[in-house]
Amino acid sequence: MKIANTADEAYAHIDHWRREGQRIGLVPTMGALHQGHLSLATRSCQECDITAVTIFVNPTQFGPHEDFSRYPRTLEQDLKMLQELGVDLVFTPSNERLYPNGYSTYVSPPDVAKPLEGVFRPGHFRGVATIVLKLFQILPANIAYFGQKDFQQLVVIQRMAEDLNIPIRVVGCPTVRESDGLAMSSRNRYLDPKQRFAAASLWKALSAAQQMLLEGNREVKQLEEVMQQTLYREGAEKIEYARVVDSHWLTDLTTVDRPAVALIAAYVGSTRLIDNIMLETSQKQRHS
Repeated sequence: MKIANTADEAYAHIDHWRREGQRIGLVPTMGALHQGHLSLATRSCQECDITAVTIFVNPTQFGPHEDFSRYPRTLEQDLKMLQELGVDLVFTPSNERLYPNGYSTYVSPPDVAKPLEGVFRPGHFRGVATIVLKLFQILPANIAYFGQKDFQQLVVIQRMAEDLNIPIRVVGCPTVRESDGLAMSSRNRYLDPKQRFAAASLWKALSAAQQMLLEGNREVKQLEEVMQQTLYREGAEKIEYARVVDSHWLTDLTTVDRPAVALIAAYVGSTRLIDNIMLETSQKQRHS
């Protein structure tokens, strides 16, 4: 497994493999890897000849009062896990190399970045779009793999790639969950045992909305109400949003009459958690 610390070094490896006609998969991460990340890398290893993983805690996607300095950094452990998977290249740049003194160019994200996370984390998707575009330039892969757990991020990146004619296919991969339904996240390690139990409230709320829809209730207001009620009953302390929206444009719906996604952002203790599910309108669709 090769490790690159500079953009030139990483690009040289990718360029060499591309000249050989190798199919290259890219998995961008912020490190503190868990089974969710590893599932992305595993899929890339299965579908591509070469798999490159990036580990970079991107400062431009964190707000001034968010957890950039606290965000877990476990590079040695991450590298060991990636080597065991058979990853070919890991790019681990420093802040100074990607954002040197005088850096001033940022990507203005598409409209799908405005609702939901865009309301509560202003500037977040500006930072996400910028770093992902930079990584796409440094490591011009054939396919890039992102988790559906960060659903809005996935939609933003897919739209950016389409709008800017980036010749990389952006693929969303299923959320990996703990046994009680909690979506795997690097931030889960912030939770104490009591909070960890309450964190399952997000999955319970999403499941309640899905069940109501399967029972025939397509009214978005009622689906959102059952999510909020379930969150508070099961231990969430503050809800930023519990919404059902169009899954393509993330626009408001009155009834579920087209493909829709339910999304939640809520606090358990001081930890902000997000989760989502694509809503299915029939048992047949759900199990197909």
